[in-house]
Amino acid sequence: MPQGAFELAARIRAGEVSARAVADAHIARIERVNGVLNAVAAERFAAAQAEADAADALLAAGRSVGPLHGVPFTVKEMISVKGLPQTFGCTTRAGRLAVEDATVVSRMRNAGAIPIAVTNTPEWGFWFETYNLIYGRTSNPYDPTHTPGGSSGGEGALVGSGAVPFGLGSDLGGSIRMPGAFCGVFSHKPSKGLVPLTGHYPVYRSGPDQHAPRINPYVVLGPLARRAGDLLPLLRILAGPDQIDPNIIPDLMLGDGDLDWTGRKVFLLKDPHILLASRTRPEVQDAVQRAAEALERRGAVIEPMDPAFFRDAVDLWLSALRTLEGPSLAGLLGDGKPISPALELARAATGHARFTVPALLFALLESLDPRSMSRFQKRLVDVSRLRQAFHETLGDAVLLMPVHPRVAPKHNAPLLTPFDFAYTGIFNVLGVPATTAPAGLNGDGLPLAVQIVGGHGADALTINAVCVLEEELGGWQAPA
Repeated sequence: MPQGAFELAARIRAGEVSARAVADAHIARIERVNGVLNAVAAERFAAAQAEADAADALLAAGRSVGPLHGVPFTVKEMISVKGLPQTFGCTTRAGRLAVEDATVVSRMRNAGAIPIAVTNTPEWGFWFETYNLIYGRTSNPYDPTHTPGGSSGGEGALVGSGAVPFGLGSDLGGSIRMPGAFCGVFSHKPSKGLVPLTGHYPVYRSGPDQHAPRINPYVVLGPLARRAGDLLPLLRILAGPDQIDPNIIPDLMLGDGDLDWTGRKVFLLKDPHILLASRTRPEVQDAVQRAAEALERRGAVIEPMDPAFFRDAVDLWLSALRTLEGPSLAGLLGDGKPISPALELARAATGHARFTVPALLFALLESLDPRSMSRFQKRLVDVSRLRQAFHETLGDAVLLMPVHPRVAPKHNAPLLTPFDFAYTGIFNVLGVPATTAPAGLNGDGLPLAVQIVGGHGADALTINAVCVLEEELGGWQAPA
């Protein structure tokens, strides 16, 4: 099995390997694979090596160290790392540097971890392919003709390639989970109110982005890792109030990650019937079935879920986003001066693009939607009803289902099926935890994956489920 972040930290503390050697090995791996992947937006290799030397000196002096002492990690470029770019992949933000670390980055540093790079993302995070006009396109480590997903695609590509043991991403509609699935690693979207957004749009401490809304209940930050056992201890480091993000629930507890699956119910949804979204491919359904059988071997009781339970997921997600206060996507793209999506699409068609086509299409959809705000507000009532129905149905069980209708698509193919994010996005508006696990490779060598969803606050339960699946199905497999 590959070494996880906490295993590496234990070896460093024991003196079996130096923090500098660990940093050098991961930097060398990034340099070896990044020419193909194009996952790195900006690196801090020299600074990371100096910090690794300092970590070794601290150990030699017998000083107290954190649980991740000397372990390298990467961060999605939308999450602030002091002194590194934070452009969100948008040309109107080119040259923008983070003035301080995001809360989650500070917490990782305080635990002893060392950031070595920030990674690529689609423009403003609004797409499940990773491409923008600043950094270009990121590719999948298992086949560079395929996407790593988005919007945390750079994170998925680097963790999936074995270049870092873990990374930090953000998720509005599946942006942690799709890259995790497409790149064959474990990933976790936390419960609403668990991990502070401070230093990631839409919550800032200070700086030039004070126009940003203070509250977005659907965005979350979370980890991607090559070992399932790293997810819960990483989440314990990330979680809790920072007295800045107003969404954080002070007394939300993670609970114990150890449990017996004997008699625990697992709802099975192999092929969700969601309006506008694709149906699940047979090979993905088979992977979900194998995962169900693995949990059943541990004593779980499998029960089918109504395939149409999330039928309106696309409309509910879009409606929920439209009710948020703050600037439109057109305003964000224009850095406070709204652009004309139609005019910019015409510019793009003539080879003079200033913005990516997916971002412009989202902005156009937003501007042309004829429904009134009162209509969107009514759909929030439907979200609340679905949340209640999900809570009553699930109880203390989990839901096992696909992350996406298919394995990682070829580049640009998602433009033909733009609403397939609904398999993941619906759980952002419900505010519940969802964890992904690799489930082997298909006949073309691309990762298969499954998604485990729990009730609000049941993060430890969904993570425990993927730990079981790692033992039963094999976990991360290094790309050929």
